[in-house]
Amino acid sequence: MDEKAVEQSMSISNILDYLQPIKDLIGDNVALFALVIIAVSYFMAILIALVVSRLVAKLTKKTLFTWDDQVVEIVHRPLFWSVLLAGCVVALEVLSLPSIVLTAVDSVVATIIVVIWSVFLIRFLKISLNALSKSKHKQLFVQPQTLPLFENIGVLVVAAFAIYFVFKSWEVDMSAWLASAGIVGIAVGFAAKDTLANLFSGVFILADAPYKIGDYVVLDTGERGKVTQIGIRSTRILTRDDVEITIPNAIMGNTSIINETGGPHEKFRIRVSVGVAYGSDIDQVKNILEEIAIAEPHVCVDPEPRIRFRAFGASSLDVDLMCWVVNPEVRGLVLDALNTTIYKRFNTEGIEIPYTKQDVYIKEFPKIKRE
Repeated sequence: MDEKAVEQSMSISNILDYLQPIKDLIGDNVALFALVIIAVSYFMAILIALVVSRLVAKLTKKTLFTWDDQVVEIVHRPLFWSVLLAGCVVALEVLSLPSIVLTAVDSVVATIIVVIWSVFLIRFLKISLNALSKSKHKQLFVQPQTLPLFENIGVLVVAAFAIYFVFKSWEVDMSAWLASAGIVGIAVGFAAKDTLANLFSGVFILADAPYKIGDYVVLDTGERGKVTQIGIRSTRILTRDDVEITIPNAIMGNTSIINETGGPHEKFRIRVSVGVAYGSDIDQVKNILEEIAIAEPHVCVDPEPRIRFRAFGASSLDVDLMCWVVNPEVRGLVLDALNTTIYKRFNTEGIEIPYTKQDVYIKEFPKIKRE
């Protein structure tokens, strides 16, 4: 008898010592004693399930979380069946069945318990990951987009441990299987290194959140557009020409990205540079630009528009109108509206916008020789 069997026999003997008064009351009827043990284990299983579902549930309802209530709802069934199956093993031990039968029964019961608790762990992982994905902490790895990935990884890990313990309960040597799995894993890693690089980069992008769906980004290659999808393998950007660009996440994770929507808010500052002729009333120019910016519906009131007299140019006084729009998407629309209004208003007010021009002076016409 191995060490495991000795420990199991000692634990069963301890349980039977507690049940000795019942055995003395029943007498030598072994079958009846086994039925009593099963009945006691059944009532103990119900009692434990009630304690968990009633007392612990009252405690969890006082918390601010909802996921712990869901865990309490799913934990009572594994506890019930574990206690009941343990009682059945003790009852069979009392019947003094052949060792080969007891060993087979122990393996079957262990397999059932492993399956029951594996199902519980999978459900527990899904509840926990779902709660994490809804958290307000955006720096967490678990996001709504990565939730299926982590759920699948959790299921695979639990299934792998479940298979290991099932084989262990049947005393099957797993060394060769583990070695083969390691070799296969290394081969798959080398064969799919690009796919794995994109996958891990996608997870880190979703966790670090340098950009999110709906943001306007500018890549170091010059592409600018709206992020429409962040997948595990790639990121999709829709340009202003309505052309969708698909970029592998491994590239997105190693490139410089300007997020125009990032920062404390999604408001985006635009700049209209205009030059007026020397001699113009600069205060009048500033007032007109401010009025135009305030009248534009897409321009934000907070922060308020700003006008700056920048420089004395070669042929003009250079002035900048700076204002904020609600998001970068309307940048082109607002620039068009502001430029159009500024040009019309300056014409109305008689403010000249100088432009580069050249005057050609002819000193004298060449003489034409007549023959």
